[in-house]
Amino acid sequence: MPASPSTARAINDRLALRLLQREGPLTAGQLKKLTGLSRPSVADLVERLGEAGLIGVVGESGEQRRGPNARLYGIVADRAHLAALDVRTEGVSVVVADLLGAVLAEASVPIADETDTAPAVERAVALVERTAKEAGVERLHTVGVGAPGLIDPATGELRDSTGLPEWHRRLAAALQERFQARVVVENETNLAALAEQRDGAARDRDTFVLLWLGHGIGAAVVLDGVLRRGASGGTGEIGFLPVPGTGGMPSATGCEGGFHSLAGAAAIAELARPYGVVASAVEHEPHAAALVREAVSRVVEGAPATASGPAPTPETAGVADVAAGGGGGPRSSPRPFGGAASEFLDALADRVALGAASVIAVLDPGCVVLSGEIGRAGGEVLAARVRERLARMTPLPTEVRAGTLGGGAVLRGALLMARDGAQDELFAPPER
Repeated sequence: MPASPSTARAINDRLALRLLQREGPLTAGQLKKLTGLSRPSVADLVERLGEAGLIGVVGESGEQRRGPNARLYGIVADRAHLAALDVRTEGVSVVVADLLGAVLAEASVPIADETDTAPAVERAVALVERTAKEAGVERLHTVGVGAPGLIDPATGELRDSTGLPEWHRRLAAALQERFQARVVVENETNLAALAEQRDGAARDRDTFVLLWLGHGIGAAVVLDGVLRRGASGGTGEIGFLPVPGTGGMPSATGCEGGFHSLAGAAAIAELARPYGVVASAVEHEPHAAALVREAVSRVVEGAPATASGPAPTPETAGVADVAAGGGGGPRSSPRPFGGAASEFLDALADRVALGAASVIAVLDPGCVVLSGEIGRAGGEVLAARVRERLARMTPLPTEVRAGTLGGGAVLRGALLMARDGAQDELFAPPER
């Protein structure tokens, strides 16, 4: 059954808006070429979208051209405003942006563990309020929230968890009440995967696993372009994965004894101690990330120039260093390329590869992205070590890439989620 004229117009309008979103400002002639519509149809849709306040003239094409054919049409970015939050156990970060995702203001606030639920919720909501005011935004259309924990697939809400503060679960309702906005919540690791796929290390992959290495540890699974959440929303809770070397087993109420005990931030900080790797703490970052960054710096600085070229950089040092040998404990005769720091990274790679190999054996994703603050700190130096170990541990060919967005991936993913939701609503064709 053919679409009615009104539905066909709505579909054409949405196609044009998507093109303007992807390509940026376009002339009517360019819209005609990209949509395949007739000149009168393009003129009609430009008029309709302009009257709806969704697009406007933003300039002219070419230095010498003038007149209607030279007008560049673009999406009206302030048609709606968005907020994105990265909710951690120790605080909240927020950005406020326009409909195209351009950041207008950003801020963060710490929230101490001992803070009661109501004051913690109010502090987070007030941060969003202040940031929106700073951006000159009177009304928020959509708020995207990234938080640790499981998202109930039926309700879209954070599930109760004994390991997370109560204010996390109360925050979404408080935001909705204060701003009368659409609020969407997603697991932080899933949002990091969305960001790395759109803007980071997985842009050319529609199937991959993102391994989050930060204060905690988790994984996000993207198969055939679709984020997989599982029957209960628990896909990727890799911290509970039983692995050798932990001295125990995880339980239904805690991941101690699971992979978290080998590759979580506290475990990595403990691992660094016998290798003599120390680093100054950095605010809002796991101390383990600073330790890994220091180790990478020592490896790179200790790598000598060769006859074939200069000393390796952080992006290239990993491959050369891995060739020097595998992991293990501290050695009496330090190897070249960083000595004990290199051996610390070897030992860390042994641990990361153990969890990654288990995921690969089940999913065969073809690509693993090491993300989070620790993944970013390790960069290609750590990724190369993990890649080399996986090549020995599994027959399934797997790329290992360093995430490019680090700890900022969650906030970026939350903003992308909010932008997609707002655009879907604003650009949606009317019901027939």
